[in-house]
Amino acid sequence: MKKTVYIIGHKNPDTDAVVSAVGYARLKNLLGHPEYIAARAGHLNPQTRYIFEKFGLPKPEYIPDLIPKVKYFMQDNVETVQEDVSVWEAIGRMENTEIRVMPVVDKNGKYLSLLHYSGFAKGVLTILNPEKKHSFTTSINLILKTLNAQPLIVNDGDKTFKASIHVGSSSVETFVKRLEAHSSENIIVIASDRNDIHKLCIEHKVKLLITTSGCVIDKELRELAEKNGVSVIVSPYSTSPTSMLIAYSMPVSVMGDAEIKTVAINDSVAKIKDILKDAHCKYLPVVDEENKVIGIISEHDLMKEPNIEVILVDHNEITQAVEGIEHYVIQEVIDHHRIGAIPTKNPITFINRPVGSTATQIAGLYKEYKIPIPKDIAPLLLCGILSDTLILQSATTTDVDRDMVEYLSGITDLDYKQLGNEILIAGSNIKGREASDLIHQDMKEYVEGKVSYTASQIEVGNPKEVMDRKADFMKELALERRAHKALFSCLLVTDITKLSSLLLIDYDSKFEPFISWPKMEDNVFYLQGVVSRKKQLIPLITEAVTNYQK
Repeated sequence: MKKTVYIIGHKNPDTDAVVSAVGYARLKNLLGHPEYIAARAGHLNPQTRYIFEKFGLPKPEYIPDLIPKVKYFMQDNVETVQEDVSVWEAIGRMENTEIRVMPVVDKNGKYLSLLHYSGFAKGVLTILNPEKKHSFTTSINLILKTLNAQPLIVNDGDKTFKASIHVGSSSVETFVKRLEAHSSENIIVIASDRNDIHKLCIEHKVKLLITTSGCVIDKELRELAEKNGVSVIVSPYSTSPTSMLIAYSMPVSVMGDAEIKTVAINDSVAKIKDILKDAHCKYLPVVDEENKVIGIISEHDLMKEPNIEVILVDHNEITQAVEGIEHYVIQEVIDHHRIGAIPTKNPITFINRPVGSTATQIAGLYKEYKIPIPKDIAPLLLCGILSDTLILQSATTTDVDRDMVEYLSGITDLDYKQLGNEILIAGSNIKGREASDLIHQDMKEYVEGKVSYTASQIEVGNPKEVMDRKADFMKELALERRAHKALFSCLLVTDITKLSSLLLIDYDSKFEPFISWPKMEDNVFYLQGVVSRKKQLIPLITEAVTNYQK
């Protein structure tokens, strides 16, 4: 498959992560790189969903994980062959392809079996084995095509039948006995220019008489053949090559290996490795939900680089990245958070500026490349900045963010304060939503030294909505801490009207002596003026965790 580069934000993406991916993918496309595609590593939260619906834009592709899958390694330029095509024709097609197998399909394109050299070689050798009596399936028209023969009389040319092959080279007496011994079968006789043998075949009403070396039967025998329903064709080859070639006139449906298992594009590489190992041809067909062939995968394909690479936006820590990211080349990182540990195979472009939003940087890149920001992208980037800076009121806001908001407001003709209030209200409505859903909506995992923790954030118009359901939130935080084997799990509840926050935290009892924040009640702390997780909360937590580990 063609190379694809996914531009993707962190797990449990917020508005800034999603719109930055969309905005940067569009910039790459405008610069002449169609392989860049915006993606998201989680479902859209209510605020982000509201923004995309408001401006009538399609959501970026949802990629729940990047665990190596068949679709990242398979070849999609596979040629198929219909079940009624001869083995000889199929071999000719395979000689012109790089893939040394060919899936056999029915008239609707659905997979039946896999044609491969070892399979049909074994089948042909069985037919040609002089020690064994063997019949094979074919049709007169398939034989005609395989031999490039001249038709004289053809009855039911497309009808397949099981045939036994006989060469008319013995004495008349011996040949008569052979014909009588096989009288109940569909007999194909290959004979040269022996009129006596031709006559015997026609009188015994064989299924097909093949004359060789261009020999044509006389008019009298032709009339008798038509009367007796005997088909007659003329091979341009001598008897020996004709006898060899006729075995290849079998339809591929007979010779295909039906024991080869199929795989789906979303099957993991780990799942198919054993299946590939057991397949003696070392190829597996890839089919869709309708069992139609869409590709092929081999052991050799799994040794190649996958056909995708990634660009990370709005994060740079491995614990926050989509699962499986370590298997792929990371081309770039564009972020505005602290620098964590995410290893790369090669030197990369790494842009990390202390601004309030990644969207600010994406908009800035349009300016650097002197590319006009498209009318459908500009509102998204504006929303990303307003969301991440709480309408420019967060402690993370810089003059760069303010200037960019002014610029984007100007080219979109949108009142940024009105728009900002709209999207904050859309994101702050938590009525009827489960505590687990709210905690996972924007949750990030961090590693400090030898310990890890999770920090979630939600924005509300009134923290009382959360405190009234405190028991539910604490239960979910406890589950989260155990699931991650973390030192603690916390939820920053930001009051967008007072620009302060409550911190709900479930922690290991050994960590309690190191918490020095103003306590409001059990497991709840009041953080005056704290609205930014990255610039205000994480530094507070880092200090406490550092002291804990001393």
